[in-house]
Amino acid sequence: MTLAVLLGLGFGAGAWLFVAGTQPVPVPLQRALADLHRRQPDPLGLATARPTTFLTRLLGETWIDSPLGRRLVDDVAADLRITETSAAEHLASRVGIALTGLLWAPLTAALMALGGIDIGFVLPLWVSIGLAPVGFLYPSLSLRTKAADRRRSFRHAFSSFLDIVSISLAGGKGVESALYAGAEAGQGWAFVELRRALLEARLLGETPWAGFARLGHDLAVPELGELAASASLAGGEGARVRVSLAAKARSLRLRGLTEIEAAAQSASERMSLPIVALMVGFIVFLVYPAIDQVLNGL
Repeated sequence: MTLAVLLGLGFGAGAWLFVAGTQPVPVPLQRALADLHRRQPDPLGLATARPTTFLTRLLGETWIDSPLGRRLVDDVAADLRITETSAAEHLASRVGIALTGLLWAPLTAALMALGGIDIGFVLPLWVSIGLAPVGFLYPSLSLRTKAADRRRSFRHAFSSFLDIVSISLAGGKGVESALYAGAEAGQGWAFVELRRALLEARLLGETPWAGFARLGHDLAVPELGELAASASLAGGEGARVRVSLAAKARSLRLRGLTEIEAAAQSASERMSLPIVALMVGFIVFLVYPAIDQVLNGL
């Protein structure tokens, strides 16, 4: 009886999500007014919009305007921005994996019951209670790990960009010309973000440092904000700006080397765990016969 109730609740929730996903969600007036005063990550619409899938519209866009959905998105806004993941995709993955964890055990138990194997309803219930929260939290943890890798890659590319800008300033170029030359010198998503920040700053009538500060806030990369602050204090003098850029590039390289060494040490420590487990198993294999003889002899 309880299994039938759980199955009914699961299919009812799926039907409700399907019906809600086929209808457009009206934007609440409170959110529309708040968006007018909120700074957008891409105010000029320079980012390329990707087509959304049916599951994303069904599981993500249906509750993105809810208080819980807004809170979940705001907590990982910088991670979504740097990984180029939309809020609807993130919410859809969390809901989809959570529903999978919630319904996997009851459906498996139902199939086993049809085959003549009855395992009851207590075990599937506890498995569902345990897997659903894990499935709901897993996309957030995966997103955080991916965002950390992207930030590490961005810092590496940004240090190269600063080196190129310093060389251009030493060659006699102006500050803005050196910045644009440095942004055009590289490829990859990091240099695309730098070019986009410079373009937004130019179209909005701001200084390039303001564009870098905004990009650092959006990506949660504090080095961009620190560079913007130090370069703004240096003013428009190429020599003083070049010193600030060179110092920041040197600090980024040192930080990158430190992170690489820490990752290498962590990998070395993880490699020792299988060896320790193998040695423990070998010792148990050798000692167990002697212990068994002693116990049986008593």
